[in-house]
Amino acid sequence: MNAADAPASSSTVYELRIYHAADGKLDALLARFRDHTNKIFANHHMHAIAYWTPTDDTAKNNTLIYILEHPSREAATANWKAFEDDEEWKRVKAKSEENGKLVDHVDSTYMALTSFSPHLR
Repeated sequence: MNAADAPASSSTVYELRIYHAADGKLDALLARFRDHTNKIFANHHMHAIAYWTPTDDTAKNNTLIYILEHPSREAATANWKAFEDDEEWKRVKAKSEENGKLVDHVDSTYMALTSFSPHLR
């Protein structure tokens, strides 16, 4: 069994992230995640559970929602620091934002599974 298949421990945290894309930039943001960001996440022990786009008219053209799994809250902080310092990420971000920022703002919430939650993996 590899680390990705291991059951979550009691210190595991899940991070709900909601990206509010800049006007007209959702497709570019989705492409950046599809082509680059998810791979860079994996390099920094950030396991993506799933990605969603809303179907409601008010959010479907500018919102990306996803959940990351981290071994602990402390690991999440270290993972994000390593990700933000990653030279490949810096290049990808700069290239993808040559015509303006892709993200207006991000909402982030850390969560713990309840005792009655179904297993995610």
